[in-house]
Amino acid sequence: MTLNFCFFKVNFNYVYLNYGNEIITNLKYIDLFAGIGGFRLALDTFGAKCVFSSEWNKSAQKVYYENFNDFPHGDITLIKEEKIPKHDLLCGGFPCQAFSISGKQKGFEDTRGTLFFEIARIVNFHRPKFIILENIKNILKHNSGKTLETILNTLKDLNYNVYFELLRGSDFGVPQNRERVFFICFRKDLNIKNFILSKPNFNFKSVKDILEDNPNLDDVEIKRNDIIINDKKIDLNLFDNYPSKPIRIGIISKGGQGERIYSIYGTGITLSAFGGGSAAKTGAYLVDGKIRKLTTRECARMMSFPENFKICQNKNQAYTQFGNAVIVNIVKFIIQDLKNKNILSF
Repeated sequence: MTLNFCFFKVNFNYVYLNYGNEIITNLKYIDLFAGIGGFRLALDTFGAKCVFSSEWNKSAQKVYYENFNDFPHGDITLIKEEKIPKHDLLCGGFPCQAFSISGKQKGFEDTRGTLFFEIARIVNFHRPKFIILENIKNILKHNSGKTLETILNTLKDLNYNVYFELLRGSDFGVPQNRERVFFICFRKDLNIKNFILSKPNFNFKSVKDILEDNPNLDDVEIKRNDIIINDKKIDLNLFDNYPSKPIRIGIISKGGQGERIYSIYGTGITLSAFGGGSAAKTGAYLVDGKIRKLTTRECARMMSFPENFKICQNKNQAYTQFGNAVIVNIVKFIIQDLKNKNILSF
């Protein structure tokens, strides 16, 4: 099945998904580990109602409030599950942590002491119809696969059918090579079996498509005497297009993390919440003859956040927040796919 999309165009070449009047009535959700609201941006597009949000980081809380007029609750480990409102959907991007498993695996009990346990205890109490979770690619092999196995066993023990898939941002209309695992879970009494997420069908987008016109370069331009640019011509594919991947064209210093330079005609590297180097968190790009990082607005576009999204004024915090965020287009795609298959009709 291939989904057809409509796009909302803004004053640059980048587009983000907009499903217009595709409203889902009566869907209530909670937003855990909410960050700056990537899940909420997607779900609110469909008219879903957020009844609870939680985020411990103070700076992210403020950005969330400025954009949604809703100040998230703090540390989820301190919030009793019975204090959380009833909901149909639980969503969130949780940290990847190893579980303390000894001897016979105990599923739910094995997750104690981790943030995934907080999800499990809330699910155990409220039994929402649906769960959508996001995590880093490494969770597939973390702790020799034991982390993933425990998560799957726990959700199954809680009476859910679980489907997970590794999704890449560049397949969903954003120029970023970001890969994340999404868990899509259905309460077993809904009898949703053999779920397969539809394949995306988006036009290729390059970093060039999300660049700002005449940005202030004071905080992003990199001026050093140890920059090396590779003059080798970029190989095009059979259709004379640039490859849909990051195209490395140079280095800063020794070319370590945050010291690699990429072409704006390829896909961007994954935005990161951590890391050092001259181009920390965004990577460096050759733009109009200058080597620079991405601006915070360009990072927002690379995560498919809309143009009216209010970005943290502290630029270092803003870069971290987008590095931690979820790509909005991917969540929108998942929700639209569930709607098209009448899974969210209840």
